[in-house]
Amino acid sequence: MPDDALLALGSGVKLLILDVDGVLTDGGLYYDHEGNVTKRFNVQDGLGIKIAQSFGLDIAVITGLKHRAVELRVQELGITEYHAGHVDKVPLMDAIRERLGLERSEVAYLGDDWVDVGIMGAVGLPMAVPNAQPEIFPLAKWVSRCPGGQGAVREAIMFILRCRGQYDAAWEKWS
Repeated sequence: MPDDALLALGSGVKLLILDVDGVLTDGGLYYDHEGNVTKRFNVQDGLGIKIAQSFGLDIAVITGLKHRAVELRVQELGITEYHAGHVDKVPLMDAIRERLGLERSEVAYLGDDWVDVGIMGAVGLPMAVPNAQPEIFPLAKWVSRCPGGQGAVREAIMFILRCRGQYDAAWEKWS
């Protein structure tokens, strides 16, 4: 069970921002014979996002790369705050949270690499995946057990819902 300070941080989260490569996907770039790139997404992460949305936890995606497969998956999940091609993520995070009327302390971010350093230092609950770069771990207040693309997003969402006291209600609604 997490300590009281971590529970307090998680209980106030109203927006979870996700990186894509290495977090929402396994970080692999899959090329077909024509040079097209595809991505692999975890269906359990997708259901976790739908559960989060049904309990008022907003989800946003900010990623450094632009890929049509990611755009399609984000649309399929009903995520309206999708921002691709941005490595300076803090200004976008601030714009999103201002639109939602949130403080930085009410934002969590799940990342894995150097481009996530700035935003991890600017949110209330910085989170990481276990396959993150070593420099990321000292910034994270919470680290998933599942690797990116293999349930880490779902695990982060379930952690936040537990902190917010909504996990049992989510289980009742979705089971």
